[in-house]
Amino acid sequence: MQVLAPAKINLSLKILGPRSDEFHEIETFIAPISLYDELKIERRTSKQGIEFRCNDPSVPQGDDNLAVRAARAFLKKMKIKSGVVIELKKKIPHGAGLGGGSSDAASTLMALNELFEAKLTREALAKMAEGIGSDVPFFIFQSAAICRGRGELVSPIKLREPLFILLLKPQFGVSTAWAYQRWRGAREIPGVSYAAQEFAGRIFVNDLERSVFEKFVFLAQLKVWLLEQPEVRAALMSGSGSTVFAVMRERADAELLAKRARAELDPELWTCAARTL
Repeated sequence: MQVLAPAKINLSLKILGPRSDEFHEIETFIAPISLYDELKIERRTSKQGIEFRCNDPSVPQGDDNLAVRAARAFLKKMKIKSGVVIELKKKIPHGAGLGGGSSDAASTLMALNELFEAKLTREALAKMAEGIGSDVPFFIFQSAAICRGRGELVSPIKLREPLFILLLKPQFGVSTAWAYQRWRGAREIPGVSYAAQEFAGRIFVNDLERSVFEKFVFLAQLKVWLLEQPEVRAALMSGSGSTVFAVMRERADAELLAKRARAELDPELWTCAARTL
């Protein structure tokens, strides 16, 4: 079975405070986007266990990989003795704040549910997903959503119209755990706007920008530069970074903006034009 695992962007991310379980209480508005990892998942009757292969050697292996962890949780929960083979073709960058690993895990759960005819409800899959990662339940619902708690409380919302965006990511990644740990004491960089932006009836704000920008100053510079461009209506870091996305004006040329960003900021920037789903 072949499935597509979409990336996501956080249109807003508000941190409400630390929790007793070492996570943070958040409220975030997340939208899936038209950038996908590709998974091929097959059952194998001759051997038990999980075989995992990926075209990107930097992707974690074994139980450090969320898709493997998801498959293991599903097989254990359903008491399935046969094994599975997971082949992952990565297109969503690692450590980018785009939820690639979480999406791979959610897509694995949904594919196995169909492959083994388990007939678990979406809610049951989302409950299973909670133990795998905070963003995994969001991807089970295949919709934009407001997520609360540590991210596992999902309220799907239909976007009125798609947003056309440009993703820009430097060569480095950012650790999500590190970004949250630094949030409380982080300071704003003078000249960088952290204020909420409004476009198409949506508020764009990310409380993690303070902690991430303080160390990774290039991301702050990237956001400032994007907001100065005539094609851009809003710009924001997604999740804990290191991707910054630009919301494009109608009929603006995202590829032209990407080319200009590489010429003026960093020739090694990874860029991708996409839209919300």
